[in-house]
Amino acid sequence: MASHNAFSQSQEKEFIEIDPWTKTQGSGFLNPPYGLPSKYEKDVVRVIPSPPPTFLTASRTPLQNLHGIITPNGLVFERHHAGIPDINPDQHRLAIHGLVDRPLIFSMEDIMRFPSESRIYFLECSGNSAAELKKASNQSVQQIHGLLSCCEWTGVRLSTILQECGVRPEAKWVLAEGADGAGMTRSIPISKVLDDALLVYAQNGERLRPEQGYPLRLFLPGYEGNMSIKWLRRIKLGTEPWQTREETAAYTDLRSDGKALQFTFPMEVKSVITSPSGLMKLKSTGFYEITGFAWSGNGKIRRVEVSTDGGATWGVAALQEPVLDKALVRFRFPWIWNGNPAVIMSRAIDTSGEVQPSMDSVLKAKSANTFYHNNAIQPWRIAANGEVTNGR
Repeated sequence: MASHNAFSQSQEKEFIEIDPWTKTQGSGFLNPPYGLPSKYEKDVVRVIPSPPPTFLTASRTPLQNLHGIITPNGLVFERHHAGIPDINPDQHRLAIHGLVDRPLIFSMEDIMRFPSESRIYFLECSGNSAAELKKASNQSVQQIHGLLSCCEWTGVRLSTILQECGVRPEAKWVLAEGADGAGMTRSIPISKVLDDALLVYAQNGERLRPEQGYPLRLFLPGYEGNMSIKWLRRIKLGTEPWQTREETAAYTDLRSDGKALQFTFPMEVKSVITSPSGLMKLKSTGFYEITGFAWSGNGKIRRVEVSTDGGATWGVAALQEPVLDKALVRFRFPWIWNGNPAVIMSRAIDTSGEVQPSMDSVLKAKSANTFYHNNAIQPWRIAANGEVTNGR
């Protein structure tokens, strides 16, 4: 262990001395009444582009500072296409029409009267880790992989609402549309909608934050984040996809022959070490716990392997319970650093048998033109002085 076997006399004296905050009365209830983190955690914040764009905005979750698997609401990454609308929930409506027997319009009060459920799922932007495909110089896990969060989502099964409308047999696709200035729209297979899609109005025990879709969003577990339409206002059922801007001009995988692959919906198996990771520094030799996240849009994580020698050998990491379907899982791996330079990395295997690939494998399979859905292994390089940098 890195700690000493015993305290010296001076250390012991310092340790048992009563601290000044123990000698005074503490503060009362905090103002404002909504609870805030300690002032000593002021640097644990989302990364926002500088200078921030007027409309096209994304902030990133500080994955390296998180514990467990749940992302606090104030640290969940953001992505919006035309700013955050200010929606009065009492005036918000959800219209369902198209290939249904009974087109209906629901208020928030109507929706919240249906049977609800709470589920823990990850949410990942399909552009997460995209810069690494171009060998960018981002250094921290937050900068590279921070378009990722995991929360408890509460709402109503979309299939329950659709039962009220009566789905016609010829309906094969669903169009979901947001109430933001971009009118964000995506086409979704009816099979997913009738499986586990949720109409979400709460997140981690409280109502959705405005940047997360207040008062209502669609949530498609395991699918690329842009499909979980925020500020949901309309659902239309049809026979074919609508070929909207966001599934033609964007969110497609460009191939080497110039053609684009559409409708790559599930986020593939992936993992990343969050500690130690980029911009951290190991202060001494000895024991360290390597830890991070693994996830898959195709189901549960079955195993995570960790290498401390640049991929020459691999060991099996411990998975911390709970290991849930389409949720982040925390992995842990014991390691003794001897002070020599090292390259650490992780790779995940899910219950479908998919193995997280190397960057060379990703580029070979998808082409150098690809931008979305990068699930390649992330290496971190540890120098002899303990500094950790992007090992790409």
